[in-house]
Amino acid sequence: MKVKPTLATYKNVCYQLLGLLLVALGIIGAVLPVMPTTIFFILALACFTRSSPKLAAWLLNHPRYGATLQHWQTHKVVPTKAKWCAGIGMLLGLTILILSSPPWWVVMFVAIIEIIVMIYLLSRPSTVPKV
Repeated sequence: MKVKPTLATYKNVCYQLLGLLLVALGIIGAVLPVMPTTIFFILALACFTRSSPKLAAWLLNHPRYGATLQHWQTHKVVPTKAKWCAGIGMLLGLTILILSSPPWWVVMFVAIIEIIVMIYLLSRPSTVPKV
């Protein structure tokens, strides 16, 4: 008798594949200076939390990114260094975009998204609250 996969099974597999893709993008971001790293790991953690406790634990216990991810998961903390790196990276990316001469509305669209992202990042605490 063959067991038919459920919608939950497909959803679980999709979350795991998306999480693995996001980890790959995070690894690429660790090498390329204009591409972020931590945000991809945060998104991967969200996917793994919904699909694979084993992969979520792997990310949370990662020697380099584990503490940052744990602080994000428990307190939504974004370290000051990450805020600066995000801001500089977005500014550099926007500058490169402007220099490539796209239509004005593309530049405005990207700039608005980046401003919203920076406002969100700046609204997050930079350190773990003291208990």
